Order: sequence, then C-alpha cells, then structure tokens
Amino acid sequence: MLALLASGSSRSSSNNKLAESENSAQNSSNMSWGTELWDQNDNLAIHTNRGIDALDKYANFLRDRVAIETEYAGKLRRLVKNYQPKKKEEEDNEFTSMQAFRNLLKEVGDLAGQREVVSESLQLQIIAGVTLLSKTLREERKKCLSDGANLQHNLTTQLSSLDRAKRNYEKAYRDSEKAVDSYKRADMDLNLSRAEVERYKNVMTAKIQQSDDAKNEYANQLQKTNNLQQQHFSMLLPAVLNRLQELDEKRTRGFREFIVGAADVESSVAPIIARCMEGIVKAGESINEKEDTFKVIERYQSGFTPPIDIPFEDLSNSVKDSAQDSTYTYPLPTPTTRGGTLGAIKLKKRVGIFNLFGSNKNSLTADGQKEDFSDQPPNQRRKKLQAKIAELTQNIAQETKARDGLMKMKIVYEANSSLGNPMTVEGQLNESEHKLEKLKVDLKKYQDFLEKACQVPVATSSPQATRNQLQNGHRTSRHSNGSADDHHDDGDDQPDDAGSLSSSSASPESGLGTSHTSLPGSGQGSANENAIGEDTYYETEVETLNPLGTCRALYPFEASSEGSIPMSEGEELQVIEIDQGDGWTRVRRANNSNGWDEGFVPTSYIECTLYA
Repeated sequence: MLALLASGSSRSSSNNKLAESENSAQNSSNMSWGTELWDQNDNLAIHTNRGIDALDKYANFLRDRVAIETEYAGKLRRLVKNYQPKKKEEEDNEFTSMQAFRNLLKEVGDLAGQREVVSESLQLQIIAGVTLLSKTLREERKKCLSDGANLQHNLTTQLSSLDRAKRNYEKAYRDSEKAVDSYKRADMDLNLSRAEVERYKNVMTAKIQQSDDAKNEYANQLQKTNNLQQQHFSMLLPAVLNRLQELDEKRTRGFREFIVGAADVESSVAPIIARCMEGIVKAGESINEKEDTFKVIERYQSGFTPPIDIPFEDLSNSVKDSAQDSTYTYPLPTPTTRGGTLGAIKLKKRVGIFNLFGSNKNSLTADGQKEDFSDQPPNQRRKKLQAKIAELTQNIAQETKARDGLMKMKIVYEANSSLGNPMTVEGQLNESEHKLEKLKVDLKKYQDFLEKACQVPVATSSPQATRNQLQNGHRTSRHSNGSADDHHDDGDDQPDDAGSLSSSSASPESGLGTSHTSLPGSGQGSANENAIGEDTYYETEVETLNPLGTCRALYPFEASSEGSIPMSEGEELQVIEIDQGDGWTRVRRANNSNGWDEGFVPTSYIECTLYA
C-alpha cells in the first residue's frame, strides 16, 4: 500500500514538473523583450555583446581543439612511421607477434586518419559556421543599436521641444498675469489719465494673446510628444528590442546546433574508431606462441644431430690399433716448428672431391650468400632452395602466360594486318622466349642444387669421414707422412709421393692431409686427385699457414669425431681454411704448451671475420 502511494506521489510530482515546464515554455513564448524590457535597452546591448563574445570564445576553443587534433594525428603518423619494421627486420615478419604489431601500427595509422577527419570536419563545418554567424550577428546588432539610438534621439528631441514650449508658455502666462494686474491697478488709479489706462489695457491684451499662443504651442508640442512617445514605446522601440531578441535567440540556437554538430562529427568517426579498436584486439588475439616457437625451429634448425658419446680411449691398445688400422682414430699432439708455428705441406694443385659440394667460383646472391646456399646449415639450405624453386616456378608461369598472350596477338595481327603489325610483337616475343629459357635454366640449376642437398648426409662425424664418403668408391687413408692412399677393391696401394714428415704434422686432427685451399681459386689441389685421373705433385716444403681471419664460437661444440676440435661458446679462434661447401671450417688455437691445436668445426657454429 505504501509502495502504491509512493509511486502515485512520484508520478504526480513528475506530472507537475512537466506541466510547469510546459507552462514556462508557453509563457516564455508569449513574452518579448519589446514589452517586458522596454526600459532595459542598455542592459540588452551589453547582454547581446557578451553573447556574441561567448560565441567567439567557442570558436577559439574549436580552433585550439583542431590544432590539438591535427598535432595528435601528425604525431600518431610519425609514431607509426618510426616503428615500421626496417628492411633488416623483414625476416621477422613471419612471426605472429610481429604480424600483430604490424597490424597494430596499421590500425593506429587509421586512428590518425580519423583524427584528421575530425579536425577537417570541425574546421570546415563548425568553425566556419561559427565565424560566419558571429560576423552576421555583430552586423545585425550594430544596425539594431543604431536604429534604437536614432529612435531615442528623435524622442529626446521631441521632449526638448516640449520643454521649450512649456517654458515659453509659462513665461507668457506670467507676463500676461502681470499685465492684467498692472491694468487693474491703473484702472483703479484716478491719477492716471485715460490714455495711460488705455496703454496698460493694450499691453494686457497683447500679453494675454502671447500667453494664449504659447499655450496653444505647448498644447501642440505636448500632443506631438505624447504621440511620438506612445509610438516609440509601443511600436518603434519594441521592434528594435524584438530584433535584438531574435538576434540573441539566433545566437543561442546556433550555439546549440554547433555544439551538437561538433558532437556529431565526433560520433561519425566513432564506428570506424571502434573497428580500429576491434582490429587491435584481433591483432593481439592472433598472436600464437606455439606457432612462433615452431617458426623459430623452422628458421634456425640446422639439421645436425647432437654429438655422440665420447668413446673411452684405452691407451694400452691405441698403439696396436694404430698399427693395424690405416686410418687415424684418435688425434695425436700437433708439433710446432722452431718459430712456434704449425708446419704444413705446400700443395701445388688443389681440385677434387670438394667440387661435389660446389665450385670455388660459386657466385654470391644479392644478400651476400652463395648461389646454392651451401654456406647454410643443411635444413636451412634445403628450405631456401625450395623457396627459390617456388619463386622460379611462379615466374615461369607468369612469363608463359605473357608469351602465350603475345603469340595470340601475333596470330591476330597476321590474320588481320589492319589491327597491327606482327613484327612489332616479334621482338617482344623473342625477349619473352629468352626470359622463359633463362628461367627454366635457373629452375633446373636450383633443382639440381636441391637434389644434391638432399643426397648429402648431415655431417655428424668428422670432416674427413664426410669427405671420404664422397670419393666415388675410393677410401683414402691418412698416414703419418701426410700422404693419401687410395684403397681400391683389388687391394693395391698407391705409393706415397709426398715424402716423410713427422708422424703428427699431417694428422687427421690437424686436417693437413686434406687441406683446403686458403682462398677460392688459388690453384692448389688435394692428395685425392690421383683417384680421378689428375696429375698431382707435392713439394715437401714446410711452411706456415697464415690465418685468413678470426672466428667466434656461437655455440659449444664437442669434438666427438676424427679431425675436429672442441670449442666453447664465445671462444675466439683463427681461421686457416674457409668452408669449401661441405659445412666445415678449419681453425686453430694456441694450447698451453706453446703449440697449436688445429682441426675442423661446423661452419654454422661460428661467426667468421676474414681479413681484407
């Protein structure tokens, strides 16, 4: 029951307020400045001036806001530009986090565009309208005030005329009263002659006439003044004040429309801004840590297998095993020369099995990599070759379509010479054929590269073992004199041509038995070239292998196989032989006995800096 009473009272109070607001609006519509404020002309002039000043203040506010919006949009665009991925960072765009960040920058750029739209709309629609309205209102106000001043001047002039007429009438009336009083005294004075009495009478008559004339003039002026005053306050001045009222209402109405219009400008871009926000949220939700992890594996997976367990070295059996086996299984100490440097055999000619991995004259791509990507780890090499093959296949398809189009055009021109000269297409057709042939040659070349890359096993053992497997059925054994024996199926041994050096100067651990050339194309050869029918001779001259540069270990490496040496992460080594395409680089470092440790390490495990 109480709830019903409370709800009824609240409804009645709301109805009362609504009725009061309606009555107030109706009363305000019936009221006007001309009738209600007929005597407040000066205050109305001040009020209208303040109202127009407020409109100008709003225009200045909008100008400042437009400047802020423009500056904000410019800074957003500059921010987006500064954080755009650099060219060297383009390879990271495959990660979902980087793609999301790139999409975020795109959405922020769109946000900047919407702020520019707001700025331009406010400038063209709102500020221009406010400025025009303010100028129009000031001109109308000036004209209204001028008309009101003229009306007031006319009324003041009429009142001045009435005042003069009244003063003249008052003077004439007093003069006539004096003249009548003088005539009465003269008429009662027996000492005055008739002529003198007659003179007083004439003066009295003249003064009375002047008084009557002044009275009539005063009456006329009074009537004119009353008429003008009534017209002034009932018609002329209210018209001027009503014009001022209309002017002020126009200003107020314009103020409302401009504020609403500015809000509409903001609201018009709100859906687009909301979509930008949705795009940013979508970009954030598109980040997939598992996918990025997989892509990191795809990018950096070398294809190498972890090193095998280090075998136990039984020193009591190592001598017997060395005598029975023609190949080295365990590294021996590396002697040094008198000057403390490593001795080596100078090879006069060097070609052979390493051509299986790629020529020493292998050209480089635009980014400094080898054409067949042999400087990459196995997995990365295969991926790059596959990507190159896909690119060439796409280019061949496009060029084939272009060639077919030119051939159709040539056939059409031959059938109807009025459409064109077939010879104009001949040159383009020949050029297209040439491009297509070149693309096919490149495709075949990279397919061969990929086939070889897939055939070459992953280097999980020593460089010597990998190279021995690639000698087309020949097995090279390394002797202590640094020569290489090719063991054929018939069991015949080839003689040693290099002479005898110390038992460890050409050990597999140092790699001297299969020493690469110091630089590509230097003309030096290997000891295995006799197996492929090339003449090879050695000079048994001991010389120092000058370092080609330095390298830093990117990852730790355990030397678990013949011919390689271990290294720890961050260790600095000397490069004495660059990678010849088999994925191994020959390095050396100083040991504690004032000598050198020398051997092979995986190329993908180090970062080389070659001397100029």
